[in-house]
Amino acid sequence: MHLVTGGAGLIGINLVDRLLSRGEIVIALDNLVRGRETYLRRFAGRPGFRFAQVDCADLAALRRALAEVAAPGQIREVWHLAANSDIPAGVAEPSVDHRNTFLTTFNILIAMRELEIHVIRFSSSSSIYGEFGDRIIEEDSGPLRPISNYGAMKLASEAQISAALESFLRRADIFRFPNVVGIPATHGVIYDFVAKLRRAGDRLDVLGDGSQCKPYIHVDELVEAMLFIADRANDRLNVFNIAPPDDGVTVRYIAETVRDIVAPAAEIRYGSGDRGWVGDVPKFRYSTARLDRLGWRPKLTSADAVSRAAREIAAQRHGE
Repeated sequence: MHLVTGGAGLIGINLVDRLLSRGEIVIALDNLVRGRETYLRRFAGRPGFRFAQVDCADLAALRRALAEVAAPGQIREVWHLAANSDIPAGVAEPSVDHRNTFLTTFNILIAMRELEIHVIRFSSSSSIYGEFGDRIIEEDSGPLRPISNYGAMKLASEAQISAALESFLRRADIFRFPNVVGIPATHGVIYDFVAKLRRAGDRLDVLGDGSQCKPYIHVDELVEAMLFIADRANDRLNVFNIAPPDDGVTVRYIAETVRDIVAPAAEIRYGSGDRGWVGDVPKFRYSTARLDRLGWRPKLTSADAVSRAAREIAAQRHGE
């Protein structure tokens, strides 16, 4: 039995779908702040699926929810995806990430220890690294100096998991994501651009000068990589960068791609500076050599992933 926290979000929904397709029993938890219960309807009637709405930052509520959905000893591993995904909100109010990004991890580990669950798969982030400029970032690169509260709390979560390996965990997989795109989308740069163009079809206002350049991965391939690592990696602690083997795409490319799909005649108006908000890393480059050696590589480039997701999200928004 698998427990997926953040199970009603973009990554969670797609992961739950893949696990169920494998014949696994899956319990999804979500506070439904970003995730949406409507996304879970696709699993109605499918054997082996259970859902509980719960705030994982509330330890007492988490304990009650777990007691209701599973008997002791049933849950074999945890896929911990629950976190604050609104980075600017965490910059404006640091308690947001302390509560929703770190405390969710801290409490999940407490619950896992109490229920004798010994395997965790954790969604970390490129934001833990901070700014490396043009240097290619490997999993062992350092020093780690995140510039957002989100990145700081993801790094603190990784540290907490590392400590738990010395006390009760038998295995931890840490996935360091770049920007993840696809559907069902509730936020993110493509989602925001589509929404802006739906509201004002003649223009698209962009934060920053459009030069920000980062890798992007489609959620389908991200989930595939996570499952591949879970199946094939053999160490007690497995840390992997997951991304296409390219230098990424610029915000300008994303803006033009979305504009061409949603409102081809719209004017794009860029701001100034090389970042959209405080805590926004304007550029990074990932090494994926470790994942290559394990035997997995995505089929889509960053540009492919953005183009596909832009079409998907435009269709999703149009149908709402």
